[in-house]
Amino acid sequence: MTTDFADLDTLVTHLRDKLTPELDNKKYLLLFAYNGTGKTRLSMGFKEAGKSNGNADTLYFNAFTEDLFSWDNDLDNDIQRVLKLNSDSRFFAGLQELEMDNRIRPLLQRYADFDFKIDTDNWTVIFERKVTNGDTSEIIEHIKISRGEENIFVWCFFLAIAQLAIDEQEAYAWVKYIYIDDPISSLDDNNAIAVASHLAHLLKNQDRVKAVISSHHTLFFNVMWNELNEKKKLQPYFLSTDPSTQGYILRYTRDTPFFHHVALLKQLYEAEESGNLYTYHFNILRNILEKTAIFHGFKKFSACIKQDADDPEGIVHARMVNVLSHGNYSLFEPMEMLPENKQYFKKILMGFMSNYQFNPELFPESLEQNLEEATQ
Repeated sequence: MTTDFADLDTLVTHLRDKLTPELDNKKYLLLFAYNGTGKTRLSMGFKEAGKSNGNADTLYFNAFTEDLFSWDNDLDNDIQRVLKLNSDSRFFAGLQELEMDNRIRPLLQRYADFDFKIDTDNWTVIFERKVTNGDTSEIIEHIKISRGEENIFVWCFFLAIAQLAIDEQEAYAWVKYIYIDDPISSLDDNNAIAVASHLAHLLKNQDRVKAVISSHHTLFFNVMWNELNEKKKLQPYFLSTDPSTQGYILRYTRDTPFFHHVALLKQLYEAEESGNLYTYHFNILRNILEKTAIFHGFKKFSACIKQDADDPEGIVHARMVNVLSHGNYSLFEPMEMLPENKQYFKKILMGFMSNYQFNPELFPESLEQNLEEATQ
């Protein structure tokens, strides 16, 4: 099902209607969209629409949220490096009264090995890390954390505030909607799985706040779709723009959208090209093979690896996918593939892509050469 929207405002109205109890009463809206589609503009439009009666109703996370944090690098002395918080923002409404350190720290420890202290008088954050040298260790304060670590910290800060909103804490009782745009744009795939699973757990264990989540990250989208796929509560979309009208298009299917499998296939190809292959990539490959097999009327996904069931190579590859995609351990305890398994993965993936034609414009120019090499 496809719906066209002339402009951003009509799209925002549609999304809000989907969440309204008197209308569709969805609990979650999940949007997949490529970069450049306008996801951030949409999140801000949704937020602004909530101010129509003079009172804000949306707690949001997007690129503007990260702008509420800025570095003072102490350029004169290069010693007292701190992260400054924008004291004018309502985002930090409960900073001084709610002991945010103790709310953020358990979340941060899931992803990082550094610690922090919030100075509520000066609206700054000091970072520190424990360094071990032989039998001794010391705490190094005022460290400058990496950009990726900073993003993780900001994300955990947001999660702590989201939990306060869900709990209807007074400082955040105004929140009716949580809008999250691309929370893991700078994280690797391992953290993407962890972030998606944790976020889904937070949202599912409550009924007070509704959520809109948009992302260009296919693995994150896949985990969120599976975690939030409660009956009649989730509405998944593929968001794109219409070049001819400058409007927007929403596509929806009752199962995992087909576009998503094409996007996942693109991700698998890029992972294979980079050599950064983990065992969970076999989970994704198997999912694509199973959907393709159903579409073509086959009973087993192995038919999409090799048409000839008596071919020994086809049997080996089917067993390889079976074994390495078995169980959730490969998702939540990611392990890099062995070199031999990477070769198997490449041969299976390229064989599949040579048998079933996909739009070559979606893939790098190296695709044709790789297909020839893998199928010789």
